[in-house]
Amino acid sequence: MTPFPERVFSGIQPTGNLHLGNYLGAIVKFVALQKTHECLFCVVDLHAITVPQEPNELRAAIRKIAAAYIASGVDPVKNIIFNQSQVAEHAELAWVFNCVARMGWLNRMTQFKEKAGKDRENASIGLFAYPTLMAADILLYRATHVPVGEDQKQHIELARDIAQKFNNDFAESIAANGHEGGFFPLPEPLIQGPAARVMNLRDGLKKMSKSDPSEYSRISLSDDSDTIAQKVRKAKTDPEPLPTDKDGLSGRPEAENLIGIYAALNDSTTEAVLQQFGGAQFSAFKQQLVDLAVAKLGPIGAEMRRLEQDSAYIDSVLRDGSQRARAIAGPIMNQVKDILGLIR
Repeated sequence: MTPFPERVFSGIQPTGNLHLGNYLGAIVKFVALQKTHECLFCVVDLHAITVPQEPNELRAAIRKIAAAYIASGVDPVKNIIFNQSQVAEHAELAWVFNCVARMGWLNRMTQFKEKAGKDRENASIGLFAYPTLMAADILLYRATHVPVGEDQKQHIELARDIAQKFNNDFAESIAANGHEGGFFPLPEPLIQGPAARVMNLRDGLKKMSKSDPSEYSRISLSDDSDTIAQKVRKAKTDPEPLPTDKDGLSGRPEAENLIGIYAALNDSTTEAVLQQFGGAQFSAFKQQLVDLAVAKLGPIGAEMRRLEQDSAYIDSVLRDGSQRARAIAGPIMNQVKDILGLIR
């Protein structure tokens, strides 16, 4: 039996337009989890500055993420919606974790290798060390569950390693400060759903990404209904009819992707979609997918655009959320200092 009450933390970087992959891989889970858990949903703006940002664009992007949370159905009264930089304890605990984590652990992080590319020597220290900040984001609230995409699973494993090492290294002090069974929980990743990994609409072997130069590779949450319809119709397919079972998707990544998207938007399964549309031509299936995507995503985009025009409201949500987040983070950070032997 865990001594930690269940608490969910997750965050999205304010870099580029949110797309369908972000929505199905993360935000849909946020909306569902708020019904059963205490939740904190963060705009992780400190992660964004690991690479150069234009200040005015960054401010707008922070508000856009907050607007997307609310437009998608995350309740800012029931949940805590905030931006990371307003809660200084994130950076403070990240430094503590920089002193707990090992260089070898961070050297194994595949995302750093992908983002830094061949120019590793010119990458910022922040880009290299951001997994320890991600661990701090989660553990600052002693969160037990983290809804993430498959590509972030390695970072949750690192957060667990850091939590375990902190608990072991300071076990005596933790116990002396009245905490049995360790101070930090070992957070669990929540990865589920038929479209947990949404792929590129032009290449089913590549993940849907904000950075792809083609707008037709992704559906952005801010797209209007006409744009959504156009992108679905232009999505790459193959000439064969839809298969009747999952085995028939082998070697057909674009077909698998579109069927997975339909299943996720319809809160269904791949098997159920194939049972319904197996044997049909893609032209007929795509029209059904257009209708579903427009019905589900069109209102979200419209509400996002409305909220983005009301920056005073968005800023008030973030201020309120940061105050509520600090009320949790401050006492936990103080306990960390006591465990470490720091005077406060």
